[in-house]
Amino acid sequence: MTQGLFISFEGIDGAGKSSHIEGLAAAFRAQGRTVTVSREPGGTPLAEKLREMVLGDPMDALTEALLIFAARRDHLRNVIEPALARGEVVLCDRFTDATFAYQGAGRGFDLGVLSTLERLAQTGLAPQADLMREPDLTVWFDLAPETAAERLAGARVPDRFESQPVEFFRRVAQGYADRAAAAPQRFARLDAAQGRHQVWQQLTSVFVRRGWLAIMVAANGGPR
Repeated sequence: MTQGLFISFEGIDGAGKSSHIEGLAAAFRAQGRTVTVSREPGGTPLAEKLREMVLGDPMDALTEALLIFAARRDHLRNVIEPALARGEVVLCDRFTDATFAYQGAGRGFDLGVLSTLERLAQTGLAPQADLMREPDLTVWFDLAPETAAERLAGARVPDRFESQPVEFFRRVAQGYADRAAAAPQRFARLDAAQGRHQVWQQLTSVFVRRGWLAIMVAANGGPR
């Protein structure tokens, strides 16, 4: 059976990552792969309920982190791990790096506590009981917070995170940069300030270089 592949997409709000996930899913499906597309917080009925609370209800940083990791545990148990066991490609809009960037760097919450919660929520689920599940690849859409704010202006009613000031997103962006520096082999940085087509070319070239997409599929696939 084809080996499962777990890919997460990260970046500050407005970076444009979500618009490319379905295009990448179509490219993998064109190669005969089964693809599961999901998001965090969310991905299961329970996790979606927790997502609504996290995005809409006032709470302190620890409560926020606990809810996010509870949602992640349920998502891993019921969606991600079963899909990987079936040999599927899992494309997830945000994962644990977002928690370290938003709750850690953005909110200033203790990174050591987040690391403890990470180990608790993400260990004991994979075939190897002691393995902490992480993405095989994290695609980071890197964009200046000021540019992201311009893209989001007037797009929709902002949630509890989108309504934060630019300085908050500067800290979040630095949080992503710190995570990428700590795990360069897992991260692929894209210049998200470029046009949609140029970002798509950057994205697919990452997968072609790793042998996960054929050049022809990469050239013909993607968002319209």
